[in-house]
Amino acid sequence: MLALVAITYWHWIGFVCAVLVFLALDLGVFHRRAHVVGFRESLLWTAVWVCLALLFAAALRRLRGQTESLQFLTGYLIELSLSMDNVFVIALIFGHFAIPAQHQHRVLFWGILGALVMRGVMIGLGVELVSHLDWVLYVLGALLVFSGIKMLMTRTEVDPERSRVIRWARKFYPVAPELDEQKFVTIWKGQRALTPLALVLLLVETTDLVFAVDSIPAVFAVTTKPFIVFTSNVFAILGLRSLYFVLAGAIGYFRFLKFGLSIVLAFIGVKMLLDPHDNPPKWFQVDIPIGISLIVVAGIILASIAASVLSMWLETRADGRPGAGKNSKSAHQPYDQDDTTES
Repeated sequence: MLALVAITYWHWIGFVCAVLVFLALDLGVFHRRAHVVGFRESLLWTAVWVCLALLFAAALRRLRGQTESLQFLTGYLIELSLSMDNVFVIALIFGHFAIPAQHQHRVLFWGILGALVMRGVMIGLGVELVSHLDWVLYVLGALLVFSGIKMLMTRTEVDPERSRVIRWARKFYPVAPELDEQKFVTIWKGQRALTPLALVLLLVETTDLVFAVDSIPAVFAVTTKPFIVFTSNVFAILGLRSLYFVLAGAIGYFRFLKFGLSIVLAFIGVKMLLDPHDNPPKWFQVDIPIGISLIVVAGIILASIAASVLSMWLETRADGRPGAGKNSKSAHQPYDQDDTTES
């Protein structure tokens, strides 16, 4: 058996540089001019990011062994699954501010770039905290179980105008009433002012911060290795833009996804509470293999999506047209949101 390769600062630098190159190509080459991202284009980019994540997992298996490769895949799947809920909230924000489709990619690009920095800081702080205070994992596990139950039970409407971030921005900086192409800052009444696109960017960043409170602890249930936690988060976030354009037009078909995500959060929380740590009571230890966790998470998400599609198909068949049943929801309100942009 080949010796495992130690993760050094060069691996971190190389990974971050590769991500920056991909982002530069994305904005500077493929999307230099604003255009509407169609379904086929977004599906192609989603496939590209998924393939890159799988190749990275294969490289990890060769360099660090099967366990860390499975940990990366499980963390990536958890982050990608939870980001689907984020997609629906972003769609509501874009709809509220009437952002044209050709400008949405730019907002998502800068929003995701900010999310990468923000999550990197949160992951670094989380790893340091967990490494010094092992009992924090139990707190995070309980938080995830609570979040799963809250996601299932609560009903919250997304109202961007009530957001504290928006009120703060309007208070300290003038905001132009109309868009100025893709600009975040414009000249309005003879002075520099934010555009509605800038407000949307603030809300996207705030929304990701809210979701990161759940998603990052969820990966800590899989592993506390900082490189695995960070890279799985990065790949999921990078694929969020293309995933948004794939799902935005079919939001109404995912009515049971919220239920599946709530179960995933609860399962990951229970796993974190039961997995052996440094000094837990022996009767409290239940070692759930990482392969089993990967299968369970994937099975829950696929089952919730399949149930959603089947429900819509049965409704279409019964009523003769999509979404005509009495329980159907608007494409802009796929299910009750548990998170809000009020921050």
